[in-house]
Amino acid sequence: MQKQKDILDTKTLRVLGIDPGTAIVGWAVLDETKGQVTAVAYGHITTSPENSTAERLFEVVKDLEQIIEKYKPQESAVEDLFFFKNVKTVMKVSQARGSILLTLERFCVSIFEYTPLQVKQALTGYGRAEKKQIQLMVKNILKLKEIPKPDDTADAIAIALCHINSRKMREIRANCR
Repeated sequence: MQKQKDILDTKTLRVLGIDPGTAIVGWAVLDETKGQVTAVAYGHITTSPENSTAERLFEVVKDLEQIIEKYKPQESAVEDLFFFKNVKTVMKVSQARGSILLTLERFCVSIFEYTPLQVKQALTGYGRAEKKQIQLMVKNILKLKEIPKPDDTADAIAIALCHINSRKMREIRANCR
Protein backbone atom coordinates (compact mmCIF):
# COMPACT_ATOMS: atom_id res chain seq x y z
CA MET A 1 0.00 0.00 0.00
CA GLN A 2 1.26 3.47 -0.89
CA LYS A 3 2.13 5.86 1.95
CA GLN A 4 0.15 9.06 2.34
CA LYS A 5 1.61 12.00 0.47
CA ASP A 6 2.59 14.90 2.71
CA ILE A 7 1.33 17.48 0.27
CA LEU A 8 -1.25 16.61 -2.34
CA ASP A 9 -0.52 17.65 -5.91
CA THR A 10 -3.01 20.38 -6.87
CA LYS A 11 -4.19 18.08 -9.66
CA THR A 12 -4.80 15.21 -7.23
CA LEU A 13 -8.30 14.33 -6.16
CA ARG A 14 -8.61 12.47 -2.86
CA VAL A 15 -11.81 10.46 -2.47
CA LEU A 16 -13.13 8.69 0.61
CA GLY A 17 -15.37 5.74 -0.31
CA ILE A 18 -17.76 4.44 2.34
CA ASP A 19 -19.87 1.30 2.55
CA PRO A 20 -22.25 2.09 5.45
CA GLY A 21 -23.33 -0.37 8.09
CA THR A 22 -23.78 -0.72 11.81
CA ALA A 23 -21.65 -3.78 12.51
CA ILE A 24 -19.02 -3.03 9.83
CA VAL A 25 -18.36 0.16 7.87
CA GLY A 26 -15.96 -0.27 4.97
CA TRP A 27 -13.82 2.73 4.02
CA ALA A 28 -11.19 3.52 1.40
CA VAL A 29 -9.11 6.55 0.52
CA LEU A 30 -8.07 6.76 -3.14
CA ASP A 31 -6.06 9.39 -4.99
CA GLU A 32 -6.62 10.16 -8.66
CA THR A 33 -3.87 12.07 -10.44
CA LYS A 34 -3.83 12.52 -14.21
CA GLY A 35 -6.00 9.45 -14.73
CA GLN A 36 -3.96 7.23 -12.40
CA VAL A 37 -5.78 5.90 -9.33
CA THR A 38 -3.87 4.72 -6.27
CA ALA A 39 -5.01 3.31 -2.95
CA VAL A 40 -3.79 5.51 -0.10
CA ALA A 41 -5.41 3.48 2.68
CA TYR A 42 -8.41 1.28 3.31
CA GLY A 43 -9.98 -0.69 6.10
CA HIS A 44 -13.12 -1.09 8.13
CA ILE A 45 -14.73 0.14 11.32
CA THR A 46 -16.20 -2.64 13.45
CA THR A 47 -18.65 -2.14 16.29
CA SER A 48 -19.68 -4.58 18.99
CA PRO A 49 -23.17 -6.10 18.87
CA GLU A 50 -23.12 -5.95 22.67
CA ASN A 51 -23.25 -2.13 22.54
CA SER A 52 -26.41 -0.10 22.13
CA THR A 53 -27.27 1.37 18.73
CA ALA A 54 -26.28 4.83 20.00
CA GLU A 55 -22.91 3.54 21.21
CA ARG A 56 -22.29 1.82 17.89
CA LEU A 57 -23.15 4.96 15.92
CA PHE A 58 -20.89 7.01 18.18
CA GLU A 59 -18.02 4.58 17.50
CA VAL A 60 -18.57 4.84 13.73
CA VAL A 61 -18.61 8.66 13.89
CA LYS A 62 -15.54 8.84 16.14
CA ASP A 63 -13.51 6.52 13.89
CA LEU A 64 -14.70 8.27 10.72
CA GLU A 65 -13.66 11.64 12.15
CA GLN A 66 -10.13 10.27 12.70
CA ILE A 67 -9.99 8.95 9.13
CA ILE A 68 -11.12 12.33 7.73
CA GLU A 69 -8.64 14.26 9.89
CA LYS A 70 -5.77 11.96 8.91
CA TYR A 71 -6.38 11.69 5.15
CA LYS A 72 -8.21 14.97 4.41
CA PRO A 73 -10.41 13.80 1.50
CA GLN A 74 -11.91 16.44 -0.77
CA GLU A 75 -14.85 14.31 -1.86
CA SER A 76 -16.69 11.29 -0.58
CA ALA A 77 -18.68 8.54 -2.24
CA VAL A 78 -21.24 6.79 -0.06
CA GLU A 79 -23.32 3.80 -1.02
CA ASP A 80 -27.00 4.63 -1.20
CA LEU A 81 -29.48 2.26 0.36
CA PHE A 82 -31.03 -0.47 -1.68
CA PHE A 83 -34.10 -2.53 -0.91
CA PHE A 84 -33.80 -4.76 2.13
CA LYS A 85 -36.26 -7.54 2.90
CA ASN A 86 -35.50 -7.10 6.61
CA VAL A 87 -36.98 -3.79 7.84
CA LYS A 88 -34.94 -3.95 11.05
CA THR A 89 -31.71 -4.13 9.02
CA VAL A 90 -32.64 -1.21 6.76
CA MET A 91 -33.45 0.95 9.79
CA LYS A 92 -30.07 0.30 11.43
CA VAL A 93 -28.14 0.84 8.19
CA SER A 94 -30.14 4.05 7.62
CA GLN A 95 -29.14 5.30 11.05
CA ALA A 96 -25.47 4.55 10.36
CA ARG A 97 -25.69 6.15 6.93
CA GLY A 98 -27.26 9.29 8.41
CA SER A 99 -24.49 9.53 11.01
CA ILE A 100 -21.88 9.11 8.28
CA LEU A 101 -23.46 11.78 6.04
CA LEU A 102 -23.69 14.22 8.96
CA THR A 103 -20.02 13.63 9.83
CA LEU A 104 -18.92 14.22 6.23
CA GLU A 105 -20.99 17.40 6.09
CA ARG A 106 -19.51 18.64 9.39
CA PHE A 107 -16.02 18.25 7.92
CA CYS A 108 -17.05 19.95 4.64
CA VAL A 109 -16.29 16.88 2.53
CA SER A 110 -18.38 16.93 -0.67
CA ILE A 111 -20.81 14.01 -0.69
CA PHE A 112 -21.81 11.91 -3.70
CA GLU A 113 -24.14 8.92 -3.44
CA TYR A 114 -24.26 5.81 -5.61
CA THR A 115 -26.56 2.80 -5.65
CA PRO A 116 -25.11 -0.73 -5.75
CA LEU A 117 -26.37 -0.95 -9.35
CA GLN A 118 -24.40 2.17 -10.32
CA VAL A 119 -21.25 0.82 -8.63
CA LYS A 120 -21.52 -2.51 -10.44
CA GLN A 121 -22.17 -0.76 -13.76
CA ALA A 122 -19.17 1.55 -13.31
CA LEU A 123 -16.75 -1.26 -12.48
CA THR A 124 -17.90 -4.11 -14.71
CA GLY A 125 -20.24 -2.54 -17.26
CA TYR A 126 -23.00 -4.81 -15.94
CA GLY A 127 -25.40 -3.68 -13.21
CA ARG A 128 -26.14 -7.21 -12.04
CA ALA A 129 -22.52 -8.31 -11.59
CA GLU A 130 -21.73 -10.73 -8.79
CA LYS A 131 -19.86 -9.56 -5.70
CA LYS A 132 -16.82 -11.68 -6.67
CA GLN A 133 -16.62 -9.88 -10.06
CA ILE A 134 -16.58 -6.50 -8.29
CA GLN A 135 -13.88 -7.68 -5.90
CA LEU A 136 -11.70 -8.92 -8.76
CA MET A 137 -12.11 -5.60 -10.60
CA VAL A 138 -11.08 -3.70 -7.44
CA LYS A 139 -7.99 -5.90 -7.13
CA ASN A 140 -7.08 -5.56 -10.82
CA ILE A 141 -7.75 -1.82 -11.20
CA LEU A 142 -5.60 -0.94 -8.19
CA LYS A 143 -3.06 -3.71 -8.89
CA LEU A 144 -3.45 -5.14 -5.40
CA LYS A 145 -1.88 -8.46 -4.41
CA GLU A 146 -5.16 -9.74 -2.99
CA ILE A 147 -8.81 -8.86 -2.66
CA PRO A 148 -9.30 -6.58 0.36
CA LYS A 149 -11.16 -8.15 3.27
CA PRO A 150 -13.76 -8.01 4.66
CA ASP A 151 -16.19 -7.56 1.75
CA ASP A 152 -17.24 -4.17 3.15
CA THR A 153 -13.71 -2.83 2.56
CA ALA A 154 -13.67 -4.04 -1.06
CA ASP A 155 -17.13 -2.49 -1.48
CA ALA A 156 -15.87 0.87 -0.16
CA ILE A 157 -13.03 0.81 -2.69
CA ALA A 158 -15.51 -0.02 -5.45
CA ILE A 159 -17.72 2.91 -4.41
CA ALA A 160 -14.74 5.30 -4.52
CA LEU A 161 -13.73 3.95 -7.95
CA CYS A 162 -17.31 4.41 -9.16
CA HIS A 163 -17.18 8.05 -8.09
CA ILE A 164 -13.85 8.68 -9.81
CA ASN A 165 -15.18 7.13 -13.04
CA SER A 166 -18.50 8.98 -12.80
CA ARG A 167 -16.69 12.24 -12.19
CA LYS A 168 -14.60 11.73 -15.33
CA MET A 169 -17.76 11.08 -17.37
CA ARG A 170 -19.42 14.27 -16.03
CA GLU A 171 -16.30 16.26 -16.96
CA ILE A 172 -16.28 14.80 -20.49
CA ARG A 173 -19.97 15.64 -20.95
CA ALA A 174 -19.44 19.19 -19.61
CA ASN A 175 -16.56 19.73 -22.05
CA CYS A 176 -18.73 18.62 -24.98
CA ARG A 177 -21.25 21.39 -24.44
